[in-house]
Amino acid sequence: MKLMELYTTMKKDVQFIENQLESEIRCDHELLSEASLHLFKAGGKRLRPVFVLLSGKFGTYDLEQLKYVAVPLEMIHMATLVHDDVIDDADTRRGQLTVKSKWDNKIAMYTGDYLYAKALTIVTQLHNPKIHQILSKAIVQMCIGELEQLRDFFNTNQSIRNYLLRIRRKTALLIAISCELGAVASGASEKISAALYRFGYNVGMAFQIRDDLLDLCGTEKQIGKPPGSDMRQGNITLPVLLALQEDKLREPLLSEIAEIQRQEGNYDASTAIRMIRGSQGLELAEQMADRYIAKALRALEGLPNSKAKKNLTDIAHFVAKRSY
Repeated sequence: MKLMELYTTMKKDVQFIENQLESEIRCDHELLSEASLHLFKAGGKRLRPVFVLLSGKFGTYDLEQLKYVAVPLEMIHMATLVHDDVIDDADTRRGQLTVKSKWDNKIAMYTGDYLYAKALTIVTQLHNPKIHQILSKAIVQMCIGELEQLRDFFNTNQSIRNYLLRIRRKTALLIAISCELGAVASGASEKISAALYRFGYNVGMAFQIRDDLLDLCGTEKQIGKPPGSDMRQGNITLPVLLALQEDKLREPLLSEIAEIQRQEGNYDASTAIRMIRGSQGLELAEQMADRYIAKALRALEGLPNSKAKKNLTDIAHFVAKRSY
């Protein structure tokens, strides 16, 4: 099932946010505007704005208020992608050239900085200090997560705990606060806001694990980049760490990863990918993602029954089984 099918009843509101996002990204500087719009035009799941809108349904739903959360959160997400592509030296994303590939690293870094700054400007339209506190703390943690990923590039001895902490900061946290801030901005109770945060956190953890699985199992058409891109860039993900725990695979897989590192990502990673696909790592990682989805669904149990609750449940199931 396509993601948009899961929230067809929100089509008008989602399109409103999409239009607002494009409008806010545009600016008077031609190059900055073109570079900023490049990733936007490549599309995206817009999960974060959708989570804001659905969470807003648990309070007083006001699209004019929620846009000041939904738009900035997506812009922050876009900024991290632009910066990540520089760090990872990635040529494609969503099947399109990355900003750094279409222009250069310097243009990409300033484009990401612009998106961050514009996002923070937009959210100032809301005069609730709690919203700004939650957002600023999350950005700090996201930066720490990025630095930790750099530190652990090609680190095959890192623990699974370190991996989970890293993806919490890099991915899960922004999804968690998307759910939380939608509720806060709409005046929902603290109990509901907390439950939605837990839902978003667990969905975010599962989302990243599934993303890591797709990088190893998906096709270039499905994922918009060559399979094994994470490993070639030095990002050792959960399925790889789990495969490395198998005695018969550890030494040959370590050898392949070392060669990838030595040749700076230009080495054919197909042998390493084949080893990982033949291990228990994929199945164990899927099981972990499923456990996070189960926790996410439990977080919704105490919320009032509504169309929004069903939509959130459906999106959680989509994340659990997504193939793109």
